[in-house]
Amino acid sequence: MQVLKFGGSSVANAENINKVIALVKQALAKDKTILVVSALGGITDKLIQAAQSAATGDESYKEKLQEIENRHIETVRALLPLTGQSSVLSAVKTRCNEIEDICSGVFLLGELSARTQDKIVSYGELLSSFIIAARFESAGIANAWKDSRELIRTDSRFGHAAVDFVTTNARILGYILENPAVNLFILPGFIASDSHNVTTTLGRGGSDYTAAIVAAALDGHTLEIWTDVSGMMTADPRLVSNPRLIPNISYQEAMELSHFGAKVIYPPTIQPVMRKGIPVWIKNTFAPADPGTVIEFETTNNGSSIRGISSIAKVALLSLEGSGMVGIPGFSKRLFEALSGQQINVILITQGSSEHSICVGVDENSASAAKQAVDNAFDYEINTGIVEPLIIETGLAIIALVGDHMKSHPGVSGKMFGALGRNGVNVRAIAQGSSERNISAVVAADDVRKAINVLHEEFFETSYKQINLFITGTGNVGHRLIAQLLQQRSYLQEHLRIQIRIIGLANSRKMVFNNEGISLDNWQHHLDNGQPMQLDEWIAGITSRNLRNTVFADVTANADVASRYAALLQKSISVVACNKIACSSIYGNYRLLKDLAREFNAPFLFETNVGAGLPVIGTLNDLLRSGDKVRRIQAVLSGTLNFVFNNYNGQRPFSDVVRQAQEEGYTEPDPRLDLSGTDVMRKIMILARESGEKTEMEDIGNRSFMPASCMQGSVADFYAAMTKEEAHFKQLYQAAASEGKKLKFVASYDNGKASVGLEHIGPEHDLYHLYGKDNVVLFYTDRYPEQPLVVKGAGAGADVTASGVFADILRAINS
Repeated sequence: MQVLKFGGSSVANAENINKVIALVKQALAKDKTILVVSALGGITDKLIQAAQSAATGDESYKEKLQEIENRHIETVRALLPLTGQSSVLSAVKTRCNEIEDICSGVFLLGELSARTQDKIVSYGELLSSFIIAARFESAGIANAWKDSRELIRTDSRFGHAAVDFVTTNARILGYILENPAVNLFILPGFIASDSHNVTTTLGRGGSDYTAAIVAAALDGHTLEIWTDVSGMMTADPRLVSNPRLIPNISYQEAMELSHFGAKVIYPPTIQPVMRKGIPVWIKNTFAPADPGTVIEFETTNNGSSIRGISSIAKVALLSLEGSGMVGIPGFSKRLFEALSGQQINVILITQGSSEHSICVGVDENSASAAKQAVDNAFDYEINTGIVEPLIIETGLAIIALVGDHMKSHPGVSGKMFGALGRNGVNVRAIAQGSSERNISAVVAADDVRKAINVLHEEFFETSYKQINLFITGTGNVGHRLIAQLLQQRSYLQEHLRIQIRIIGLANSRKMVFNNEGISLDNWQHHLDNGQPMQLDEWIAGITSRNLRNTVFADVTANADVASRYAALLQKSISVVACNKIACSSIYGNYRLLKDLAREFNAPFLFETNVGAGLPVIGTLNDLLRSGDKVRRIQAVLSGTLNFVFNNYNGQRPFSDVVRQAQEEGYTEPDPRLDLSGTDVMRKIMILARESGEKTEMEDIGNRSFMPASCMQGSVADFYAAMTKEEAHFKQLYQAAASEGKKLKFVASYDNGKASVGLEHIGPEHDLYHLYGKDNVVLFYTDRYPEQPLVVKGAGAGADVTASGVFADILRAINS
């Protein structure tokens, strides 16, 4: 004997019902079959809505009932030949009239009891199963339709009745034995009756339970649950874009997942079949060839200690706290008795070893009743101050990791909470049973999608890790960065298992978001057609999306953008800054950003602030982390100035060389920032700060070589003034050349003091052989006291700067 159950989506219309007919035909070729069906898809909800409308005096319930009747009549006409419709339509009409009579009574009374609602919703399954039985008859397949209320006996807890298995099992077995010639039995799911033959229901999703009850009563060899998905998944497909099918799962794991929100199977379904060891298959009516999921005792490891991830929404935390609870027995008992007295189900329990508080999770809709009941129960203790009034927190959800194999894999909880912490998901409460089959955490409801994606990526993703990137600035460097992301897309996925999606792009004029990722092939078109750039809206759009593995890349020189870093870091969004303004602002702001990055597990990386793509800051941090101490730094940190002095020989105007550097993209938009030494001052200050110094810009000495006349007015005025001061620049060159030396603009840091200025550098010096736009940094440390650690290479240019930002993006997500 085998039992097949088809859910509401599988019998939603005539087309789907014909698919069911075909599948049952195949099953009948193997063994006798009991078919359990749900109401037509959506009908149960419509019946409840009609009943509730009637109870509130809303006459629109009649329209809802008419829709229900029309839906069933249309289904009959689509399924049955004209000659076979009359009796079925008559029966449908009779039952629809009965529904209307009951709803009329509800309307007149203005009251809808749980008992009456059970009676009304029972018609969904009664109608669908009767129509489907008629369809089998018209197809020449003999069957016996049976009202499940005559077989399944329950108590009188309307809406969620408990089954009397002794009576029920005897009735089911007796009925089947009385009909040995029947190969196909058809039963309506979900419905039952109490000892007074009053209609009850088994809870939403109860058709699964009906099928399991029947399978267990008959010692069936298999139970098949046919639905609209191809089995149980590692996470909810509505929340995770690439969940994996679970091919096999234990009864206990399936119960845990279904309890925590996995909608594929109704939680009570597992218990009856588990007692008998009957395997349960979850199959897809619309893709019957898919393997599906089998639920049984013995399962194989799927390569992970975790079988699946699930969640429960709309949870409230109830916290009972007070010093008077410590060491006093009975507080927990009284708390649970108070909740039980109000029929409030406890989802999660956690208590600290101090016994100062106990925390439970309940359905959010029960929170108010829970507070009243508990405060009443502890009225004396609250009035005497030894216990606080019950504290309620709403807007929460529970996420759960489920797996039988967690107990043999140390570190699962550490991995779970580490992943959540890195993504800024705050955990409000934690629970883990001694079976170690489930680790549950309470988080903000707004964080559920991100949390589940984070955990799914951490425990199941063998393909790639997804980075959600927001880029501000699409000038030379930003443009090159996007080009490099496009170029390396395949490499990152194939070799690093990383997929970078640009979710948002912005420049000074426009901004655009796309949660599925902006196409890198035509990003300019999308940005040009975006909305006007408003910085506050841009930042709000990033934080409100609350995506996992989020990185914000600032490829601008804008102070307003830099001022928003703190707000991003506080949302656990990593910040990659090409922009030097934040790190060269007052020390207190620099320190704040570093502290926020540490506090909220959000890397703040700014390698390109010094030396473009050169690993200057990274090398310095490696030295410090390994216990070395920086004593002195000498550096040429301006690719612009190095380019200028490498190309100026007194024969060609100094202003022409500067203009060439600007045209080739080596200078700031205003070249005076480079030539004045201000940019180099910022860089050496950043290195001094990273070395541990509390340094401000006014602490940096600057031996400027630029005449004051060149530093006034506009950029055009700047070039004109340089032309007039040509003799000054020529004299600087000749003074160095006469000594056989070169001009280098050098930044120095020596035991807490930093300065910048133009120097004459001889051939014996490490800074002498520095060509083009190259930078060089010499680190003199306790480990490198005489022969310095040297970092040397191109220190300016859009391509190398973009590559440095690119590297920081990857570093941020792997920190």
